[in-house]
Amino acid sequence: MLSYESIQLELNKIFDKDNFSVEEVKKNLKKYNNEFIVIKCGGSVLIDPNLFNIFIQDISILKKLGLSPIIVHGGGKRINNKLNKLNIKSNFIKGLRVTDIKTINIVEDVLIEFNKEIVNALQKKSCKAKRITSKEYNIISVKPENKELGFVGMPTKVKTEFLKEIINANEIPVIAPLGLDENNQTYNINADTAAGAVAKELKARRLLMISDVEGVLDQDKKLIAEINSLKAKNMINKDIISGGMIPKINNCIDVASNGVKGVVIIDGRKNHSILLELLSEKGAGTLIRE
Repeated sequence: MLSYESIQLELNKIFDKDNFSVEEVKKNLKKYNNEFIVIKCGGSVLIDPNLFNIFIQDISILKKLGLSPIIVHGGGKRINNKLNKLNIKSNFIKGLRVTDIKTINIVEDVLIEFNKEIVNALQKKSCKAKRITSKEYNIISVKPENKELGFVGMPTKVKTEFLKEIINANEIPVIAPLGLDENNQTYNINADTAAGAVAKELKARRLLMISDVEGVLDQDKKLIAEINSLKAKNMINKDIISGGMIPKINNCIDVASNGVKGVVIIDGRKNHSILLELLSEKGAGTLIRE
């Protein structure tokens, strides 16, 4: 773990000096010490090389600071690209990809390959990391979401003891959104749902949802720094939160109501938004509490 002086030097290389104070960093490190931080990453961060490199840098800094990040990654855009190359058309029901046996094999291959890339990138930053996929160290048991969706799974159990062993071994778990049913059949899982299941089972201090949205916006399209579950539900009812944000927010509400102290929707397109959220008082994105 770095000294506070080393931390400040590390952060000053990235940010203007007014972004952080030593006192802020000390306070926040104390808050997250011995706590689990689940970070779900999707969207542009996973396909833009610059954003991906910044994401890896942020995770490596968190690890150097002695925190316990757990990564759950998506891969929808990569899956789309692969299926398009193979001229396989995707159908979606309420944002979830209908997944037949041919598609699940492709989805699994893409996610496992990407999982390896993330682990390798972390290791190049001197961070030990562990691949967790349907083929290696699977931790998520699933049941089918419904028959219409095919091989799309809903988590029923997460092997948290194994996750804790990985963390205690000073490794970062990197989890692909894949799970196995009772017959060892692979299922694709919505990455938000997978991250939520992991965070709930671990009673994580934070779940960070990194995506392509700024956060929750009010009726004037201004970012809301913090809302509770009741206000979020009211905003859905009033159609202020709409479209693809509805399932995302409902998942956040569910997580915040089941043992996780806060869920934060963060814009992964902004440089070092993870560090700003966890180490500064300004934060980044929208914090959702019960």
